[in-house]
Amino acid sequence: MSTAAASHDADSHARRAEALILAVIFLGIVLAAVDTTIVVLAIPTISHDLHSGISTVIWVIMAYILTLTVLGTQVGKIGDIFGRVHMYIAGFVIFTAGSTLCGIAPGGELLVAFRVLQGIGGALVSANSGAIIADSIPVARRGRAYGLTSVGWNVGAILGILLGGILITFVSWRFIFLINLPIGIAAIIISAMVLRDRGERVNHSIDIPGMLLLAAGLTLILLAVNDVTDGNWTLQTSLKLGVGIALIAFLFIWERIAKEPVLPVALLRIRILFASIFASFFQALANFSVLFLLIMYLQAARGLTPLAASALLIPGYIVGAFTGPFAGRWSDRVGSRAPATLGLVLQAISVFCYAQLDPTSSLWLVAGISAISGIGSGLFFPANNSAVMANAPQKTYGIASGLLRTFSNMGMVGSFAVALLATSISIPKQFALAIFLGTSSTSLPKHLVAPFMDGWHTALYFATALFILPITLSLIRGKEQRNVQQHSSHAAE
Repeated sequence: MSTAAASHDADSHARRAEALILAVIFLGIVLAAVDTTIVVLAIPTISHDLHSGISTVIWVIMAYILTLTVLGTQVGKIGDIFGRVHMYIAGFVIFTAGSTLCGIAPGGELLVAFRVLQGIGGALVSANSGAIIADSIPVARRGRAYGLTSVGWNVGAILGILLGGILITFVSWRFIFLINLPIGIAAIIISAMVLRDRGERVNHSIDIPGMLLLAAGLTLILLAVNDVTDGNWTLQTSLKLGVGIALIAFLFIWERIAKEPVLPVALLRIRILFASIFASFFQALANFSVLFLLIMYLQAARGLTPLAASALLIPGYIVGAFTGPFAGRWSDRVGSRAPATLGLVLQAISVFCYAQLDPTSSLWLVAGISAISGIGSGLFFPANNSAVMANAPQKTYGIASGLLRTFSNMGMVGSFAVALLATSISIPKQFALAIFLGTSSTSLPKHLVAPFMDGWHTALYFATALFILPITLSLIRGKEQRNVQQHSSHAAE
């Protein structure tokens, strides 16, 4: 066999191996995305069936996001220590077990606790999936790989909306969790067969004090926000907020002396990582609440059911799924700055367009704006994610992947709180929460529609203005080098 033929066969074999690896990662992302959108739709049924109060139901959503946030970088470290593939598979095991327990939970408090367990598994999967791609896929094709993961998220979100509607309506909300059992078992088996640890093992120390400070600080701040939406600003509320802010402030002091901090700020000294990670944070802060605000508008001002409201978002997910691979290939050729920045601009435009809606706007217009947002998301996430993993030092892939997810999740937590707070200021809390969580099947009373729309528009204009920050960061992130496997230095203009 000639040298050229042998080289071609080796390249074909490598491409097939890469395709199998990406298929497994794709499955994990689909599973996580399905669970996210399914849970949002199931909240009203869960609240009624378990006789749980609204404050408990809120934490069914928040407990999962908070767990992902607190564990993001630390489970990435664990992957560096014990092997990213091992921890990725362990994540599936824990996620599947947590899903099963959620499906049989007898009460709201236990459901929240099992959502934390689910979050631990989800953190292991999400923090190590990016690192596995970085270990297994050459830099020159990594953007395309992250583009496919973007497709996985959009496919999963669509499946979550459609499958969730069917299961909740015709079977039981418990099956939105129990359906993860056969899927999770399949993912565990396939992952064990296909994935191999290729990254170098690195010893790390786990920053337990940092994790506790982050968890306690964020939890207290969210509890204070919940008090404010009740209209009860008491001394206890002030203490929660003050102590929460103080703990977060002390966290950053602690991080300067911690051996390996929960927020490894040393990586942020690399210009491209700083810009990309904070662009992700501010994008989540600006945009995550828009999903909930839009569903609130469709239910409160338009009288749609939660399922019908969510279905109007499907065009955005579909367009985003098609855009992701294109954005990945584009970023492979020219770097992340152009596709990521364009994606952020389109998302900002979509939020501004949402802010122009009124109670009589065409629902087709909502679907069209959703498509613009989907294009923006499909451009931003693959390019931005690949920028982080292509420019992180190889021994820190797990930490960098976890750091990206941690900052993104922190933005989501803040955005969730802002959405609820902004709307509850303009209308009574019982209506805001009922619509926000889908526990109301009817539209707002007519006399509350106008104040609701005022608060809704204010929140969306605020979100639009916030996009200035990630767009600026994306523009100044610098030019990348994507044609080499290792990075000893990081190019910047």
